[in-house]
Amino acid sequence: MLIKLRKMKWAVSTLLAVSLLAASVGTALAAEETAVPASAKHITLLHTNDTHARAVEGTSGEMGYAKLAGIIDSYRKANPNTLLLDAGDAVHGTTFATLVNGESVVQVMNKMGYDVFTPGNHEFNYGYERLLELESMMKFPVISANVKIAKDNTSLFKPYIIKEVDGVKVGIFGLTTPETAYKTHPKNVEGLTFADPTKDAQAIVDELEDKTDVIVALGHIGQDTSSVDTSLKIVKAVDGIDVFIDGHSHTVLEHGLTADHNTLIASAGEYTKYLGVVDLWVDGGKVVKKEAKLESKDTAAAIAPNAEIADFVASIQKSQETILAEEVGTASVKLDGEREQVRASETNLGNLVADAIRDAAGADVAITNGGGIRASIDAGTITKGEVITVLPFGNQIVSLKVKGADIKAALENGVSDYPNSKGGFPQVSGITFKIDTAKAKGERVHSVTVGGKPLNLKAEYVLATNDFMAAGGDEYTMFSPYPQAGMYGSLDEALINYIAKLGTANPKVEGRITAAATPVVTQPKPDPKPEPKPDPKPEQPKPEPKPPVKPEPAKPAVHVVKTGDTLWAIAKKHNTTWQKLQALNHIKNPNLIYPGQKIKLPA
Repeated sequence: MLIKLRKMKWAVSTLLAVSLLAASVGTALAAEETAVPASAKHITLLHTNDTHARAVEGTSGEMGYAKLAGIIDSYRKANPNTLLLDAGDAVHGTTFATLVNGESVVQVMNKMGYDVFTPGNHEFNYGYERLLELESMMKFPVISANVKIAKDNTSLFKPYIIKEVDGVKVGIFGLTTPETAYKTHPKNVEGLTFADPTKDAQAIVDELEDKTDVIVALGHIGQDTSSVDTSLKIVKAVDGIDVFIDGHSHTVLEHGLTADHNTLIASAGEYTKYLGVVDLWVDGGKVVKKEAKLESKDTAAAIAPNAEIADFVASIQKSQETILAEEVGTASVKLDGEREQVRASETNLGNLVADAIRDAAGADVAITNGGGIRASIDAGTITKGEVITVLPFGNQIVSLKVKGADIKAALENGVSDYPNSKGGFPQVSGITFKIDTAKAKGERVHSVTVGGKPLNLKAEYVLATNDFMAAGGDEYTMFSPYPQAGMYGSLDEALINYIAKLGTANPKVEGRITAAATPVVTQPKPDPKPEPKPDPKPEQPKPEPKPPVKPEPAKPAVHVVKTGDTLWAIAKKHNTTWQKLQALNHIKNPNLIYPGQKIKLPA
C-alpha cells in the first residue's frame, strides 16, 4: 500500500518528537511540553454557530455582534494566524434578519471578516434560491460537501477550501445536516438532496490528506441523540479529521471534546453567548497540540465591543424601528417561550399561539410545533417586534380536514422524545391529551379530547396548523396527503390580531398536555355457566398421508407503511438507512411515502 504524503509527514514528525523526548529526563508533564517544539506554527480558529441573528446584547448571556467582534479583534491582534468560521444558522431568527431576508446579517459578517461559512438548516428558510443570492453578497466562501442538486447530483456549494496560514495548509470542508429536508419548509429545498455526511466526509478527507497539513470539518450536524447523523458518528467512522467545528444542537463544549481518532470536537452553544476558540500547534505537517475553550460575556468582560460594528448594527435597527415599535396589546404575565420549555411541555405562550392559530382559521383543533416558538415576551406592553421575534419564520396558517386517527398519530410523533426536548413537540388548542412515558413510542398518547369530547378516530376534524407542518415538516408526514382547506395569513399576523382582540393577554398552563399512566379498563366478569358435555363423536377414519409440500422460495421482506411512518423511522426499525431504502424502492422523494405502500427491505 502506498504511504500518503500526509502520513509520511506524520512519521517524520513522530521521529523528531521521539528524539526530543529521548533527550529529556523528567515527568510526564515535561514530556508533554516537549511535544511542541519552538518550530511549531500556532494557528487559532475562532468559531460561532447557531447565532440566529442575535445582533445585540441580551439579558440571557447574548453578547451581540459588536462584543463578538471586539473579542475577535483581540485574538487577531495576539495571533495574526487566526481564522474566523461559522457553522450555520446565522441569517435567520430575529427581525434584524427576517425583515430583509438575511441581508443584514451578511453585511455584518462581511464587516467582521469571516473566512468561511457552512449553511445550517435555517439558512434555507427563505428558499435556497435566496441563499444563493446571499452567497453572492458574502465576501467569504460558503462550503458544504453534502448539499446536492437532485437532477444531476452535483454540489450546490464548494465542498471545501484550503487556506494557507503562515505556510501551513489548512483544509476546511463543510457538512449540512440531512435533517434540513424536514427542518425547513420542504418547498424551500425542492430540487435538493442532502447526502450521507459520513460518506462525503470520508471522501473529502481522502482527497485532502495529500493536499493539506490540517483538516477541519465545519459541520452543522450536532450531537442530539434523536438525530441519525451526529458529529460523534462521523468522527468515529472517519479517521483524519483534526478538528470538527460543530453546530445545530446548540451544544456548549467548554473545553471541547476529544472523540474517536483523537478528533477535537468544538461547539459554541447558541445566540452569540459564546465565541469558540481552538488553538493548534503544527510542526512538520502534523498537529502536535490542540486546545479548545469558550469566551463569554463574563470571561471577556474587560474587552470593549467593536465600535464600528456597534454603529452599523444600530443603523440597521434604526431603519426598522418604526414598524417594530408599534404596540399590539399587553401581557399581564410573562409569556414563556424558552427553548427548553416549548419543546418539552405545555407553556402559556404555546397555548396563546395555538389559540391564535385556531381562532384565525375557525378550526376545531390547532397544533403548532414548539420549535417554531423562538423567544419569550416579558409582562407589559407587547410590540410587533416582540411578536415577530417569537414567530420569525413567516410561516402561513393553513387548515386541513383530517381524520381523528391522524390527529392522534400527529400527537404521537410530537411527543416521541418526551420528556426530552424536540422541535416538533406539539403546542395545542381545542384539544387535551395525556402521555404515558412507560409505553413505547407511537403508543404513548391516550385520553384525547376535542372540544371536551373523546377523540373519534374515524371522524373528520378541521385542523389548523402552519404550512411547514402541513407539508410534512418536523416529521408530521401524516398531514402531507391532505389538501389545504384554507389559508389564513402568517402566524405573527394572527398572534398580533389575537392579542389586539384580547387587549390584555393572560394565558395560563391549563393541563392541555399532561403525563399520566394509561387507565386500566376492567370488564365485569359474566356469571359462570355450566359447560355442556359434548356428544360422543363416531370414530373418524385416519386421513391418508399427503405428499410433502415443497416450500416456496422466500419472498423479499417488505414493510407496509402505516400512518405516521417515515422512511427514516422504517430504516431505523429494520437496521438499515433511509438512503438504502430510497434506492432499493426507487423513491424519488424520501419525504413522500403513503399508508399502504410496500417498502422492500434489504436482504
